[in-house]
Order: sequence, then structure tokens, then C-alpha cells
Amino acid sequence: MILIVDDDAAVRTSLTFLLRREGLEPLAVASPDEALGVFRSTPPDLILMDMNFSRATSGEEGLHLLAQARILVPESPVVLITAWGSIDLAVKGMRAGAADFITKPFDNRLLLQRIHSILDLSAGSAPEASPGSRLAPTADDAAEFNRDGIIGRSNALQQLLATVARVAPTDASVLILGENGTGKELIARAIHQNSRRAAAPFVEVNLGGIPHSLFESEMFGHVKGAFTGAVANRKGRFEMADRGTIFLDEVGDLDPASQVKMLRVLQEHTFQPLGDSRTRRADVRVVSATNADLTSLVASGTFREDLYYRLNLITLRIPPLRERREDIPLLINHFSRLAAERNSLPQPEFSSDAMTLLTRLPYPGNIRQLRNIIERAVIITGARRPISAADFAGEAEAATLAADAPAATDSSSPSTLADLERDAILTAIHDHDGNLSRTALSLGITRQALYRKLDKFGITRH
Repeated sequence: MILIVDDDAAVRTSLTFLLRREGLEPLAVASPDEALGVFRSTPPDLILMDMNFSRATSGEEGLHLLAQARILVPESPVVLITAWGSIDLAVKGMRAGAADFITKPFDNRLLLQRIHSILDLSAGSAPEASPGSRLAPTADDAAEFNRDGIIGRSNALQQLLATVARVAPTDASVLILGENGTGKELIARAIHQNSRRAAAPFVEVNLGGIPHSLFESEMFGHVKGAFTGAVANRKGRFEMADRGTIFLDEVGDLDPASQVKMLRVLQEHTFQPLGDSRTRRADVRVVSATNADLTSLVASGTFREDLYYRLNLITLRIPPLRERREDIPLLINHFSRLAAERNSLPQPEFSSDAMTLLTRLPYPGNIRQLRNIIERAVIITGARRPISAADFAGEAEAATLAADAPAATDSSSPSTLADLERDAILTAIHDHDGNLSRTALSLGITRQALYRKLDKFGITRH
């Protein structure tokens, strides 16, 4: 049952008709007191409520009703209805635990889309669920999941993929958080490929690479003659993504003016190309990503809070590589195979000491850094011999220096990394029969630098 709470009889009638036509079961009430009576008798599957009632226009009565709903029916998601000019009120409601908000006048199709998404997500909620984290993944969720290009079997990754498998079939907006190099784009593509929109376009936009002056043209398009140099009509990214998914990467880099324009199109799913007076509709599913701390940006006033809530109906956090080390051997095999194919080389073998070293490095650049390390090693060795720890002595040295630095925050132990570097040097010396010149060359350092390392680790030069 969907509970409609609105003091406007016309709104109640139209929403009731709309939901019944969709095969849903609506119940409409006119006041907060009536709504409280429903809360106490029959918990709704979803609450669709206005924020302003006839006895109060400031929204305080709506906020009070929302607070009561969170206490009496905590498992019932709440969608707020408010005017565009009262979005600040909707933001207060989101802080208080509402699942989503929609502005008047609302588009019926968009409203139904959001209702279905929230109902689908709530069906998999845990008892203690809350907005942004209500999904409780199960072991079977990822069984039929298309995970093309996503490598690993760690618990951290499997938990993430199970959640993605639950989110993907809905139209819910998703915010992907993660450090640089963790694979945010891969997760965004997986959401699209496992959705009802899989056959439609997946349009990726790096917002950090779009100058402010070109934002509207890039995102919404322009018509011929709209500005100097506009010699032809051009589709914007939202129009390109129609019926598909738009991936807004580096969303935390949006400047304040662009944030307002982005909020408009995400809220109303309409836009106007530059130079065109006609409004166009964008039927898109929005997935965004950032490595920035958006909550801190919101607190500092750098990022709009209403845009933040519009983007993150569901928030996914991608674990850094250091939290899924058991996946590193699988990734090494994957990247070495790809590098060998690209460079027409046989896939190399990796010695056990190389695997040990690579598994224990800190990887501040995450998977992207590991991929670069492996590709470089494959090219340099030419896959003529097993790749050993000596081939990664430079990485071990860099990790040791980073761990020794005062500002270092990585949990890797400096002594452990130093031991790995010492073992790599001893292996290289053995491989080159004690010839220090060839040893230094194989390690990618000068002979003088090798001497300093020998002294550092107490290794005799003879």
C-alpha cells in the first residue's frame, strides 16, 4: 500500500488514479493526523507526502510528520513532494531520513519511475536499513551478474557486486565513491550492463575536464548559430544518453553555477540546448562518481546539498586494492595476459618472490598502478624469463620511501617493505653471479645507489 498525504483534493485524486492505473494500491489522506492513524494500523510500503499543509506553510508540520513516520514506520520509505522554490525544505527532509524528493509540478512518468525504484530497493532492505545503505545483499545476488572486466573474488568485492546486482535493475541514482584507480567506471558500466537500459547508450562524461564556459554546450547541446563557432546543431551528453545511462565522473569537480544547472536537469529530466527555446526531455539513469569527500564539500558550502541528495539515492563504496589483497594474483594474471597480447609477446610467468612482493605493496594508485607496473615488467623482460622480485625493486624502494615519510598514512609496515627490498636485491645479485654492475642495471638504479643500499642493509660487496 502506498500512502498519499496531501491537503489538496485534486492532487490526492490525480495521484490515486495514477497509482491504480499502474497496478499499485494507493490510500489517500488529507492531514498529518489521518496519516498517523494509518501508521499505527497498517505500515505502508511507501509514503508519498506533501511538505506543506493548510495549517502551516513553512513546512514544519511536514517535517514533524516525517519524524513521526521514521519512529512509527521506520521501514516505510518516504518520498517528499515540494515546490522547486522550497528545495531547502526537501533537503531538511532528506537529512531527517526521507528516501527521495520530487518537485511540483511533477512529471507522472518520472514520479512512477522513482516510486518503482524505491519499492524495488526497499524489497531488499535490512531491518535497520536507512537511505543510502538500505540494501542487504545475498549470496545469490551476483549469480547471474554480468561482471565483464571486473576481476577478483575477495569478500569485499563480492559484497560490492552483490549490492550492484540488486541496484542495477532499478532506475535509482547511484553515487560511486572510491580512490583514484579503484575501477569506478567499471562498476558504473556494470550497473548499466545489468539494467533494463543495457541495449541503450552508456555515455561517460568527465566533468573535471569540461571548462565552465563549455558546460551547457557539452551537457545540453546547442543549435546552429547559438554562438560564434556553432556551425551546426550538436547533441549534448544528456540527449546522447536518452533511454540509457549517463555516467557523471568526477562530479565533485563541478563549479557552483554548473551545479545549479545539473540539479535542474536531474530533478526535472528536461533541458534546453543553447540557442533553442524548446524544452527537451532526457530519459536517463544517472550514475555518478567521485574520489572527493562530498560530505565535507557539502559542509563547507562548496557542493550543493540538494544536488548531493539527488545523486545518492544509493551510495556504493569501492574498496581500495589494499583492502582486497587476495585479488592481486588474479589481477596480475589478467594484466600480464592483456599486456602480452597487446605487445605480441608470450604471457610471462611470475616467480613466487615476485608474487609475494607484489601482493604486499601498498598501491596508493590502486588497480591502475598495479596494471601499469605489470605492463611495464612484461615489456621490459620481453617475457623471456620468469619475472622475479628483482624486476620490481624500484617499486619496493618507492614503497619504503613512502612508508618512511612523515606524512605517510598507509598501514604497510616500513620494516616489512624494507625486507622485501633487501630480498629483491639479494635475488638480483644471485641472478647476476655477484656482478654489481649488471645487478644495478637490472634493478633500474645506478651502481652508486646500489652501493648505498648494500650499506643500508648490511650486505657485503664481496
